[in-house]
Amino acid sequence: MNFASVRIITDDVDRLVEFYERVLGVSAERPAPVFAEFILPSCTLAIGHSQTGQLFGAGSVVAAQNRSVIIEFLVDDVDAEYARLKSAVDDWVQEPTAMPWGNRSVLFRDPDGNLVNLFKPVTEEAIKRFSGRR
Repeated sequence: MNFASVRIITDDVDRLVEFYERVLGVSAERPAPVFAEFILPSCTLAIGHSQTGQLFGAGSVVAAQNRSVIIEFLVDDVDAEYARLKSAVDDWVQEPTAMPWGNRSVLFRDPDGNLVNLFKPVTEEAIKRFSGRR
């Protein structure tokens, strides 16, 4: 089994696409006005309009209600990403910080309130844990 993607359901696809294009530095593929994908080497981040949620069963998904999942991206330089995105992000949760499991992380919320973590392993143990994942 291979992990394929994470999909964010939103009421404003264009706003989230614009936000993640800035964060990720890549353009989204837009096969339909209600759907977009960021196809990255390690994963795909999909964004679907709340109208598409009905295709998964009435009431199965609700836009902008997530408070338990963190969308994480492995980056080369956490501090440089923080500086680059400082003016683009409205809701910073945590400035660059060393985490107890060996990563340096910065956390913020996207326009729908989803938590995003940009991180880099910095301790020897964390670097070993992530070797081969890029």
